[in-house]
Amino acid sequence: MIAENIEKTRRHIHEACARCGRDPNNILIVAVSKTKSAREVETAAAAGLRDFGENYVQELNRKRDELCSLPLRWHFIGHLQTNKVKYIAGFVHLVHSVDNVRVAEELHKRAKQHGRVLDVLIEVHTTDEPTKYGVPPGEVLQLVRTLAPLDGIKIRGLMTMGPFSDDPEDSRGSFRALRELQETIRREGIEAVSVDELSMGMTHDYEVAIEEGATILRIGTAIFGGREKP
Repeated sequence: MIAENIEKTRRHIHEACARCGRDPNNILIVAVSKTKSAREVETAAAAGLRDFGENYVQELNRKRDELCSLPLRWHFIGHLQTNKVKYIAGFVHLVHSVDNVRVAEELHKRAKQHGRVLDVLIEVHTTDEPTKYGVPPGEVLQLVRTLAPLDGIKIRGLMTMGPFSDDPEDSRGSFRALRELQETIRREGIEAVSVDELSMGMTHDYEVAIEEGATILRIGTAIFGGREKP
């Protein structure tokens, strides 16, 4: 079913892009493989996916070890603690969830130790839900200015989650706010900062995210089915 789910998801992405005049080739699917087995990831990779997102460092490292023979790109999409950075800084493709200076500085330090520049996104809290992480929109520009001189990391864009809701339209305001922040940062012309990427949209609201400018979709259930508890 995973291969069929991927094909169905791609078809829906193409349809959403056609509605709003976008090129589907400019949208990346990150398959959220949290709680899914390495074999399921392998099946999704065989169906053509390359990018996989994990929320927990220990689970990410275990799957990476099991699937080391495959040319996968691993994304860290969960809340990241400073003491966990050292376990992923040497290989992770993109960190979606930078929301404070301490984590950014640790990513910078550890990336430098590995002789690499680590791509990151700033996570923005665009809802009024206290359970979600992220930087308040009004503080994002100052955080970007603060982090820009750290040459061990490269700010590539922004990430957000829409509100918990069964109605995809409820996410539109969050996604639009993220795009407007992207435009604000671009106008500032901050050296060494590129905000081309908008990571937003999950299984229930990714078509709305496409309409609002998403370049990265984090899709789990539509690809793998419902998740089991870790």
